[in-house]
Amino acid sequence: MGDTDMDTDVVIAGAGPTGLMLACELRLAGVDVVVVERLAERTGESRAGGLHSRTLEVLDQRGVLERFLAAGDLTPVGHFSGLMLDFDGLESRHPLPLMILQSAVERLLEEWAAELGVRVRWSSEVGGIRQDEDGVTVELRTTQAAPATLRARYLVGCDGGRSTVRKLAGIDFPGTPATMTALIGDVELPGLTEDYIWARRCPDGEYSAIAFEPGWYRVITSAYDHVADRDEPATFEQLRQSLVRLAGTDFGMHSPRWVSRFGDAARQAAQYRKGRVLLAGDAAHIHFPAGGQGLNMGVQDAVNLGWKLASVVRGQASPGLLDSYHAERHPVGERVLHNTRAQAALTRPGAQTDALRDVFGSLLVFDDVNRHLRGMLTGLDIRYPGAGGHPLAGRRVPDADLRTPAGATSVHRLLHSARPVLLDLGAGTDVAAAGEAWSDRVDFVEARSAEDHWLVPIRGEIPAPAALLIRPDGHVAWVAAAREVPDTAALRTALDTWFGPARQGSPGPSPTLAPTRRTG
Repeated sequence: MGDTDMDTDVVIAGAGPTGLMLACELRLAGVDVVVVERLAERTGESRAGGLHSRTLEVLDQRGVLERFLAAGDLTPVGHFSGLMLDFDGLESRHPLPLMILQSAVERLLEEWAAELGVRVRWSSEVGGIRQDEDGVTVELRTTQAAPATLRARYLVGCDGGRSTVRKLAGIDFPGTPATMTALIGDVELPGLTEDYIWARRCPDGEYSAIAFEPGWYRVITSAYDHVADRDEPATFEQLRQSLVRLAGTDFGMHSPRWVSRFGDAARQAAQYRKGRVLLAGDAAHIHFPAGGQGLNMGVQDAVNLGWKLASVVRGQASPGLLDSYHAERHPVGERVLHNTRAQAALTRPGAQTDALRDVFGSLLVFDDVNRHLRGMLTGLDIRYPGAGGHPLAGRRVPDADLRTPAGATSVHRLLHSARPVLLDLGAGTDVAAAGEAWSDRVDFVEARSAEDHWLVPIRGEIPAPAALLIRPDGHVAWVAAAREVPDTAALRTALDTWFGPARQGSPGPSPTLAPTRRTG
């Protein structure tokens, strides 16, 4: 089949945070996308409960962060397995976690997606897929009498831990099974005298109650004497009895809004891409929901994949670019599975675990330990390989303040259009000339850093660079260090690697060329 047979460029299965964020990224790049969702409508279930610094930065890079800040509450603390971490002073413009329910995140992303022209088809479940050299045919089970089909260049499964897309694509999902069961519910607790309770450990498990809105709480109880079948229903009465067993009272709980269960199973897709089928979010990885990392990792999966997939769909880059999605994000998923297994181990009841928690907790008073754990939980310390030895290479770019001829701006504001940016901070005309052959797809910006030093997670302060090539996801693909001659050959290699071959018919880099320039 040829391109004229396509119904859309990309089909995304799943209208959760990952799928919606990916759809927005693709639309910003001019790619047509259809989201299919098996549910008939939003359930209103609250589910995950927070956004970390790196996700807040990603939303800021797209100019939509204020919507989310208005719908949640910033908090100065986080935790590692219930042991408190200090998030104040983090190396970010947005250091504090945002307490916001997943239901609100989905609503805001869906509103943004609609503004960008994303089409969402409800009551449409993937029932089959067929790949060929030109595209993928997606068979849908719908409310109609006959099954529907969609023809697209690529299919991305963002359809959760039980992903149908992953199974149909034949992608293995190895890992470790659950060893415990937790119940979770949003309820009213009139008998609770404290506004906020963190996890309380008991001889047989633990419980917690967190206030999200006046009058109602999220209650979680954990038990280690029973591993529920994943299809076993969760009821309000089970949650109430579990809390009575652990706390000695149910605090008068009533009026449940939502009740569910989870465990500590940890699994990861063996490959994030198989031909024209890709996976993101929970479809690619599941884990114990400790430290609020799951939703955040899914959104960041989407931002890593979106610009790459768009570049391939537009024909600017070869399909091989998509392999870098697995190469960069699979290790991130592995690390999250690793640290959530550790957090799950630290929650288990028993004298040995109590002693381990005491020793581990005593280490958190040291700034370096606190900084290391919060960098890992937030994703601010992620460094993708292959971008060189400079401290910024492969890392997310700090949101430094900039001065331009047009006025003050910041690095993240330059990324609102989701395009790569070649940022000249005083390196000279060689950098501009080297990027001229990619000016159709890379924005060139001249500016000056308002600060002589930038803060980098784990590394601390470094001199402000002379020039940067910033990918649309905010990670640095090439750096020219301050007071050093820029390696323009390496710059051209980075441009070719990440954004495809130079524009056809371009005369090539020359110091006499004057590239198209942005000033902020």
